[in-house]
Amino acid sequence: MINRELSSRLAAGHGRRVTHLAEAAARWGGHVPDDPGITELADLLETAATNTPDHPGTPGHTTRTLLAGAVENLRAAARLGGLLPAVTLWHLQRAIDQEHTAHQQTVPAQRQEHDR
Repeated sequence: MINRELSSRLAAGHGRRVTHLAEAAARWGGHVPDDPGITELADLLETAATNTPDHPGTPGHTTRTLLAGAVENLRAAARLGGLLPAVTLWHLQRAIDQEHTAHQQTVPAQRQEHDR
């Protein structure tokens, strides 16, 4: 019983994270297919990283570096597949965190461009 409960919790967490990453990929301008896979999301965020200019003077990692890190975590999660669900979730969450930080870095730059 405990294994089934844990498996269903891990599956739900996986689904939520993939949905969150699909929304993030769309926010970066990616055309997200219905029911995207992790590799497809990695490809979309990799395109976003390639097309995103780095903003000079931003603290910490640049937007492009953060997106590239998210892509690396997505690719690691894709390689793991269903073998290690908890580790896969960790990589997915790490990708979410990196994408979120990258997005936050672009918000001030977008405001500056809008105010000009």
